[in-house]
Amino acid sequence: MRKILLLAACMIALTSLMAAQGASNGSKTGDLKTADLKTGDSKTAASKTLDKKIDNEFVHQQFGDQFTFLPEIGASFGDLDGDGVEDVVIAARCKNPMVDQGEHDYTVIDPYDSFYGYGNPSITTTFSSGDPAQRGLALLIIHGAGTNAWRSPKPKAKFVIVNLPYRTLAVKKFKLKKTAIDAVYVEEAGDLGESSAVFFDAKHRQYRYVPMGGDME
Repeated sequence: MRKILLLAACMIALTSLMAAQGASNGSKTGDLKTADLKTGDSKTAASKTLDKKIDNEFVHQQFGDQFTFLPEIGASFGDLDGDGVEDVVIAARCKNPMVDQGEHDYTVIDPYDSFYGYGNPSITTTFSSGDPAQRGLALLIIHGAGTNAWRSPKPKAKFVIVNLPYRTLAVKKFKLKKTAIDAVYVEEAGDLGESSAVFFDAKHRQYRYVPMGGDME
């Protein structure tokens, strides 16, 4: 009888021990899962934060060291070519925009001077602005490709817009005939406070400049 009682007591103790270990393991597993989720959330948040990061390193990688990012004006994002993939336009200053075209596969364009009569950038980039603050200003545009959009190591297309006298930039909707498209709106330098837009003409595969009038204030 005593042996039976001892055996029963041992069985009860063993069962209690196993239950305690199971609870402990479950707690540790739960904590680990929670920690993993927190780490994942942290990585996702960091990724989202870095998604739109623009700096000189990125500009040099995409366009070469002739260009310097202008953080005081910054960058703006939108679908400029209407393909459903995000593009970016970046404010920059450049030394010689023609030098690295082949190396970094971008196209230099001058839609501002084209609108006023002659916009061959091989010629117009040799003209110097009378205002030192406007010298070397450029807009860098990247048409995105694939899931990485404009961050792709091989984007769809890259453009350098020269001779546009801007002091602010923003991507907004622009009414082209009956269609609303994304365009780059700029406030131009000068006392008149004029504004203008640069939009991508998908039919002719080129950017066009359109004056939008003066400041109403």
